[in-house]
Amino acid sequence: MKKLFCILVLITVTLFGHAQKKKIDVAVIVYNPDLLEVVPGKIEVEILAEGFEWSEGPLWLAAQQKLLFSDIPRNSIYEWTEMEGVKLYLKPSGYTGEKTREGEPGSNGLLLSPDGELILCQHGDRRVAKMNSGLQNPKPDFTTLADQYNGKKLNSPNDAVFHKNGDLYFSDPPYGLEKNMEDPLKELDFQGVYKTDPNGKTVLLTKELSRPNGIAFSNDYKKLYVANSDPENAIWMVYDINENGELKDGNVFFDVTDQNTAENGNPDGLKVHKNGWIFATGPKGVWIFTPQGEHLGTIVTGEKTSNCAFNEDYSVLFLTADDYLLRVKLKTN
Repeated sequence: MKKLFCILVLITVTLFGHAQKKKIDVAVIVYNPDLLEVVPGKIEVEILAEGFEWSEGPLWLAAQQKLLFSDIPRNSIYEWTEMEGVKLYLKPSGYTGEKTREGEPGSNGLLLSPDGELILCQHGDRRVAKMNSGLQNPKPDFTTLADQYNGKKLNSPNDAVFHKNGDLYFSDPPYGLEKNMEDPLKELDFQGVYKTDPNGKTVLLTKELSRPNGIAFSNDYKKLYVANSDPENAIWMVYDINENGELKDGNVFFDVTDQNTAENGNPDGLKVHKNGWIFATGPKGVWIFTPQGEHLGTIVTGEKTSNCAFNEDYSVLFLTADDYLLRVKLKTN
C-alpha cells in the first residue's frame, strides 16, 4: 500500500458559476511542494456550465478561443466561449443510425488531426472518424478512419492521440455498447489499444488491459500513457515506443485500485503538461504525476471527473466532471 505523507493540504477553494452563485468544497492535496510551481496555492475552480448527463472529451481550439466537449448520452458536442458561454455545436456526434438505441451513443474523445480537422471517437458508430466540414461549419458528415480489426467491428473507440509521424493511437473499451461486455453485437473478445496509419492500416498494440481508456504521449513521443478504468484493476500504464511505433516494456505507472474507484471515479482521460507532468483524471479528481511516476498531488473536485485539457499556453486546465464543465487557472512561470 502507498505510504501517505502529506506535506501540505490546501482546502479553501470555491466553485462559482456565471449564471448563479454556487459553492462546492474542493481540496488541493499536495504531496510534493514542486506542485505549487504549476498549481496555485490559492486555487479558484469556476463552473463554466452545468446540467449535462456525462461530459467528456474537452478540446481547446486556440485559433477560435473555443472549447469543444462531448455529452455522450445526449449524442452531442457543445462549444464554450468566454463571450457566449455554452451552445450546441454538433448533433448527432457519435451515433448516426436511424434506429433508437440506449446507453452512451455519442462522441467521447475529441482531437485535431495534423491538418486541423476534427477527429471524433464515436461510441454509437463504433469508429474513429473525421468530420468532413470545417470547424467553423460543423455538420454530421464523417469519414471513417478506423472501425474494425481483422474484419471484426471495434467495440467503441474512447480516446485517441496522434503521433508526430501521423499515426493515430486509440483505445477501444466496451462502454459504447448498449449492454457493455454482454452486448450480443460485440465482435472482439478483448479490449484493445491500436494504431492506424495515414493509409488506414490498423494494428493491435496490446490487448492486456481490461478497460483501456485515456491515452497520451510523453512530450518526446518515446512513451505512451494509458488509463485502465476497471475498478478491479484501476491503473495507469506506461509503455515505451519502439522504432516501428509499437509498444514494448509495459509497466504499471500508478495503481489506485485501493481508492474505492467504483464510487470515486476510475482512471480516465489524461493530458501531458509542457513540463512533462501527467494530469490524469481519476478517483475524486485530477492526479498529477512526474514522468517517473511520483504522485505530486491531487485536485479534488468532489465530482467524478472524466477528462481534462489545457489551453495553448497552459495557463488554464479545463475539466469535464460528471454534469459540469470546470476551469482551473494555473501558473505559467
